[in-house]
Amino acid sequence: MKYKGILWIPLLPFLLTSFVLPAHFDDANEQKKWIVGQNSNLRVNGSTNINNFSCEIPAYDKTDTITVNRGKNDKDVILSGCISLNVQVFDCHNPIMTHDLRKTLKADKFPMLHIYFLSLNKFPQFSSRPDMITGLVDIEIAGVRKRFNVNYQVTQDPQKTIHLLGSRDVNFSDFSLVPPRKLGGMIKTHDKLSVDFHLKIKSID
Repeated sequence: MKYKGILWIPLLPFLLTSFVLPAHFDDANEQKKWIVGQNSNLRVNGSTNINNFSCEIPAYDKTDTITVNRGKNDKDVILSGCISLNVQVFDCHNPIMTHDLRKTLKADKFPMLHIYFLSLNKFPQFSSRPDMITGLVDIEIAGVRKRFNVNYQVTQDPQKTIHLLGSRDVNFSDFSLVPPRKLGGMIKTHDKLSVDFHLKIKSID
């Protein structure tokens, strides 16, 4: 019986390898690069006790790269990269509101708003038909960074441009900011904001 046990020892490396190798292949992934185009944009919608307002950064003034690590099963897609938007470019189509928003966001001290892309719940199906997915992002405003789950709508046009439309409700208070007030507090901006962005992306295989 002692000798039978000894005979198993040379087989151990083979047996262990047979269990380890499949896990190694499952972890294999494909990496892609997404280039965010200059004609992307971002809009912030909010309200006061008397009206609604919409402020936008109408055109992204540079290009950025997002790295996409895609697993074999198209789930748990890991992203790396961010876009940085100039808060001083925000236009609320009303000089007073534009000034107040930039001041509230501390544009003089923190001129850039950052969106860091972290993950997607699945790899998008690129077609003219909208594909609804979700993902995690970090949004940094006025030096405060918070993590959010974002809803996306993804399409691809005939020119192979990927359109990534994202939306998320946030609060001024999420970033330790106080909503602007006017006329001694008679006009009060509500805490809640809706952030919508439209990224126009080219994929580099």
